[in-house]
Amino acid sequence: MTDPQPASGTASPFPNRIKVLLPGVLIAAIIALASQFIAEHYGAPTMLLALLFGISLNFLGHEAKSRPGIDFGSRQLLRLGVALLGVRISGEVLTLLGWKVVLLVVLAVVATIGFGLAVSRLFGFRYRFAFLSAGAVAICGASAAMAIAAILPRDARSEERLIFTVVSVTLLSTLAMIVYPVLSVAIGFDDKTTGIFIGATVHDVAQVVGAGFSVSEETGNVATLVKLLRVIMLAPVVVVAALVIRTVASAQEAKGKRPPLVPIFVIGFVALAALRSTGLVPEIIVEIASEASRWLLVVAIASVGLKTQPKDILNVGLPAVALLVAETAFLAALVGIALGFLPLAGAG
Repeated sequence: MTDPQPASGTASPFPNRIKVLLPGVLIAAIIALASQFIAEHYGAPTMLLALLFGISLNFLGHEAKSRPGIDFGSRQLLRLGVALLGVRISGEVLTLLGWKVVLLVVLAVVATIGFGLAVSRLFGFRYRFAFLSAGAVAICGASAAMAIAAILPRDARSEERLIFTVVSVTLLSTLAMIVYPVLSVAIGFDDKTTGIFIGATVHDVAQVVGAGFSVSEETGNVATLVKLLRVIMLAPVVVVAALVIRTVASAQEAKGKRPPLVPIFVIGFVALAALRSTGLVPEIIVEIASEASRWLLVVAIASVGLKTQPKDILNVGLPAVALLVAETAFLAALVGIALGFLPLAGAG
């Protein structure tokens, strides 16, 4: 006589899945809440704090109970957070800025990524870190880094490259927030041109807002619009990169499995941006989705930090810093020269 099957064999796997994931996700969420609290009271970047707190508590990431949830946070929640970024985007941005500014931003993004890929071997890096770092500099800092990391073929050093890029690009963005407004005034840019320069060159959205409104309300508004235009570039850049990787990545790099033709989170990003552009989405829904995206990305970066050993970050080395600084300087110089010689600020 055979033994009867245990009742658990027919139970729904969904509650069990939640039970497995909950400890790790809760740890990352608590870190995210603590980071937000400190950021609000001391003015530090939330993403950077979440990352550093996660790294300092990385021993929790090695516990068997917390590991599945932390892995889930660093991948699935990351993709969901990036997809929800699309709700911030509206096609109205393109008409408000004018075609000359749109063209400048598109060319600056493409040129900066091309520059990073072209010079990366001089710094001792292959395309993975070059694309990751240049994409973060060119588009939207830490958020772009996490989106790009999600479609790159993974290897043993994927997470340490992501951590290093997020830390470095956030620090560079904070420095740019302080320096670029002063530099713009020294060059002689008017408020609108300064807004274009700041929006097209500072890496993270929060620092763009801080730098822009530190000059004037007009500068802040223009800088924010230009920055949103750079965020729009995230979707086409990730799609093109995914197609290239799918086509040319070796079997070893792709570990026998090619990436999807178009990542699902990018489809979500584009769909939400298109929906927002119709004007049918209530503003309260936009605000809720934007806030959800921000929190998901903070939880995701805390999860990545929990998986990282501090010594791993140092393995990336000074050449990585030099490459990120070079990419940042290239972007600033390119946009600054273009604004100095072309009447973009008055374009409509």
